[in-house]
Amino acid sequence: MIKRILSGMRPTGKLHLGNLQGALKNWVDLQNDGCHDCFYFVADWHALTSDYSTPDQIRENSLDMVIDWLSVGLDPEKSTLFVQSAVKEHAELYLLLGMITPLSWLERNPTYKEMREELTGKDLSTYGFLGYPVLQAADIIIYKGQGVPVGVDQLPHVELTREIARRFNFLYREIFPVPDPLLTEVPKLLGIDGRKMSKSYGNSIYICDEGDELKTKVSSMFTDPQRMRRKDPGNPDICNVYSFHQLYTEEGEVAQIAVDCRTAGIGCTDCKKRLYERMLLAMSPIHERRNHFCSHLDDVREIIERGNRKAAAVAKATMEEVRDAVKI
Repeated sequence: MIKRILSGMRPTGKLHLGNLQGALKNWVDLQNDGCHDCFYFVADWHALTSDYSTPDQIRENSLDMVIDWLSVGLDPEKSTLFVQSAVKEHAELYLLLGMITPLSWLERNPTYKEMREELTGKDLSTYGFLGYPVLQAADIIIYKGQGVPVGVDQLPHVELTREIARRFNFLYREIFPVPDPLLTEVPKLLGIDGRKMSKSYGNSIYICDEGDELKTKVSSMFTDPQRMRRKDPGNPDICNVYSFHQLYTEEGEVAQIAVDCRTAGIGCTDCKKRLYERMLLAMSPIHERRNHFCSHLDDVREIIERGNRKAAAVAKATMEEVRDAVKI
């Protein structure tokens, strides 16, 4: 039985390798396994929940993000790629779900509290930010999504969507499947400064980085902080460069790098040079596809328009059922 999958990303800037390893590779695998009908959307309304005062780049970022999706292997013949705001039914269902969602469910959302503490430079005391999980629920269940690929940290989002779907089905009638979280293994991938890779920290290696830009970033990566000199033995277990080798270098070579590091058989500079070469090799097909799509923007826009039309047809059919159920 084919299972419908729904997921999205906010267009808040360039996508980095953490996005690639943590989400996009899994999206591609789901699209290609023959068991899933995948809907992936640009969550541009969600971008406004934290960046409502600076919306200038949202359209440009949205197009750029779809280019990255296509570059890493998302196929519009296998997956529906669309923009949230192009399907107005999302907003209608969001409004109706907001009528039945208890305020206490939103206030206890752990991500709400965490983001308010982390993003201290932004005013997040808005109805839109408090209520974004309701919009997220509408995004998922309007397509009768049965699975939502997430990391462990995003489980509360899916659980709230499940509760909202159950409540609607109980109050009116059974329309929405209760979606299951599809837990994905998110590899540890830190930024070049050793902190969490994040656009806001300025420590990201982006999917679009190549050539000298990629080489410079790899060269500046933090290594084992306890290894002060070339002749000192290192500890690959606490070295960020080694964690990247585990993703981009062949298994046998990775094992040898670990041995050489522990015995001071290789220095950090040479280790980084080798990592750059392996990353350049692994990323070259992505960069080639990206350069192609960047020079064929009309084709990308047509892909998005086709996806918008397909998504809208599904959403409209669902909303006909919803309106009938709530007697509107």
